[in-house]
Amino acid sequence: MLIKFIEIANFRKLLSVRIDLAEKQTLFVGANNSGKSSAMLALRRFLVPRRCPFEIYDVTLCHWPAIDRIGRSWIDAKRTDEVVELTLETWLSLLPTLDLWFDVDPGEMHHVRDLIPTLDWEGGLLGVRLRYEPSNLGDLYKDFLAAVADAEALRAAATQAHAEKIAAEGQERPEPKLTLWPSTLVDYLSRRLAKSFTIRAFTLDPAQLQAPLNGQARPQSLPAASLSLEGEPLKGLVRIHDIPAQRGFGEEAPSDEDEEAPAGSSGSRLSDQLRSYYSKHLDPTKVPDVKDLGALQAIEAAQDAFDQKLTESFEAAFSEVEGMGYPGVTDPKPKVSTRLKAIDGLNHSSAVTFVVDVTPAEGEAVVPVLRLPENNNGLGYQNLISMIFRLMSFRDSWMRVGKAAITNPAAVIEPLHLVLVEEPEAHLHAQVQQVFINKAYEVLRAHPDLRDTKLRRSQLVVSTHSSHVAHEVSFECLRYFRRLPAGMVSRIPVSTVINLSEVFGAGNETARFVTRYLRAQHADLFFADAAILVEGPAERMIVPNFIRHKFEALSKSYITLLEIGGSHAHRLRPLIEHLGLLTLIITDLDSQASGTTTSAPPRPGEGQSTNNTTLRQWVPARTSVDALWEATPAERTLEPAGDPLFAVRAAYQLPVDVTLPGAATSETAYPYTFEDALAFENLSFFAALPGTGLVAKFRDAIAAGGGATTVGAAMFTALKTGKKAEFALDVLDAEMFETLSVPRYINEGLTWLQERLKKKQIEILPAKEGVAA
Repeated sequence: MLIKFIEIANFRKLLSVRIDLAEKQTLFVGANNSGKSSAMLALRRFLVPRRCPFEIYDVTLCHWPAIDRIGRSWIDAKRTDEVVELTLETWLSLLPTLDLWFDVDPGEMHHVRDLIPTLDWEGGLLGVRLRYEPSNLGDLYKDFLAAVADAEALRAAATQAHAEKIAAEGQERPEPKLTLWPSTLVDYLSRRLAKSFTIRAFTLDPAQLQAPLNGQARPQSLPAASLSLEGEPLKGLVRIHDIPAQRGFGEEAPSDEDEEAPAGSSGSRLSDQLRSYYSKHLDPTKVPDVKDLGALQAIEAAQDAFDQKLTESFEAAFSEVEGMGYPGVTDPKPKVSTRLKAIDGLNHSSAVTFVVDVTPAEGEAVVPVLRLPENNNGLGYQNLISMIFRLMSFRDSWMRVGKAAITNPAAVIEPLHLVLVEEPEAHLHAQVQQVFINKAYEVLRAHPDLRDTKLRRSQLVVSTHSSHVAHEVSFECLRYFRRLPAGMVSRIPVSTVINLSEVFGAGNETARFVTRYLRAQHADLFFADAAILVEGPAERMIVPNFIRHKFEALSKSYITLLEIGGSHAHRLRPLIEHLGLLTLIITDLDSQASGTTTSAPPRPGEGQSTNNTTLRQWVPARTSVDALWEATPAERTLEPAGDPLFAVRAAYQLPVDVTLPGAATSETAYPYTFEDALAFENLSFFAALPGTGLVAKFRDAIAAGGGATTVGAAMFTALKTGKKAEFALDVLDAEMFETLSVPRYINEGLTWLQERLKKKQIEILPAKEGVAA
């Protein structure tokens, strides 16, 4: 049995999304404020509501006006003595819901007998809806109107008092502004939500299941009169544990222990988790067996010895009290005794210490043992140890390890274990992040009764902002959260979720290349607002400096810059199009002589073609060099219909007018690659730039003159053997670097990207027909 996917509706930015869950581990990725945390919070709100209660802000903001209209209709009906028909019908499209869809084998039907929708269901998909709804509409109606009446009475009293004050003073003054709770039904629920609402569960019909449309889920409708399931339908079916993002390392945890909490979950310190784990799985005082007798005897012997010592120590003090006439003959006599518990040894902040390695001093026979308390260790190690130990504790709590099995022998081990982990990368450097995500699932399965069995399944869901974590798992496990601006599908910004397992087919060579490439680059493609794909190392080093010095708005945006040649950039196309990621491709013309595959300096009217696969197959999808030069900015931009946020722009070398040093007139130059394009538009700079290698060859070509064509040919020859990375370093090291002009084709591309990002960040699109209210 597995959770195949979930559908979340009307919860924060998640107006209606479907999230497929992988068999083992699923990773939520996406840019900031894209909905990852909302999805994790929705799972916690619905599945562990006792520890994570709902708030009014969990209801998607675009539904607040509709809720307020319901409240206003109640107030108006009360004032006119109209009869109000209280029904959930008007609430259904506003209420937060979580649909869990299980994939159940026929042999597991006994686990879900209470959820089976029809008698002819024989396994497969099975759905249950958790809906946060008014627990009693009649009570909500009466309580809200009573609160409104109290507020109106108080407001009338304030108005009367103000009028009396004016009459007494004989001076007119404006009435002070007074806002009283509740001003609206939403305002009322901001304080009374937990009292007024509850979670109810309903069965769903697999036959009515619909696939998402344009990235938005389409949860099936349930009639207002649908009967909810009794009790807790997921009890005995799914065991849920979670590690929240705010773990508060370095803070003292509360001393009280929640006996109902899962082992290892209480407190942020490892000592707190050890104490919880010991209490639930190891404590010898709880249903002792033969193996515990030695520990119990040792505790009792220690208690007797301590009692004897206390009696001797207090003997003089009690004798002095007896001299005061107490106790008398019939009075009870005081005696001091101890009550030792095995867990007391862990009940302090230094229960866990870290031993520091010490080298022996000269002539020192015994090396001293030096220890540091838990909170003196690095936050990264605290976080790693804490998370791993919690996962172990979650597994053992689910499998009823140790005393947990003895104290509750009738408890049924659930067939499914769902574990939620938020932002595991906190305080961890890159390598440790990778170790954690690679080992976390193994920890959850490290039990003799688990291993490879399918009778009990574990599913790990992780949300992260770390590219290092994202690159350690396959595309099949990634779920990309994408922001949609207000006006696209709703009046407010919302999110959609993209299943990256659908990007590439099974065994696809492109998938293997992209996976290996991203791991090698450690790029943050899944967390960026836009991407820039560049041709080679020179662009990789110089373009970011152009952005920093000449494109202020762009420099403040979250952009990932990837170095990938024109012969490979197109391989990222399926991924970029699935992500809907705004992308600029800075690539080279790569001209070749007509009818051959031999590279040649660009020349107009000679029938040359490009060897650049990206330009030929992706954008602008032209092969002829002349056609590439003739392409307009719009033709160099790919903008899919129906998605105003997504576009791909190609920037490649274009003809440029130049005036060589000492020349009286300008000529047209035809750059072949980034380096000569940069040189042609900064001839004075390169004519005086000191350096060796490619820089020296460019300097000599400019000095030799002979016209733009001759200089271009000399640069083309130099590029064949020159070291481009060394060239870039020489340029960056120049004192006058900031005076460099950005090559025209790059300047146009970066300007386009900057303007598109400005529009994207506003997150508001013009209203259009069909947008949800």
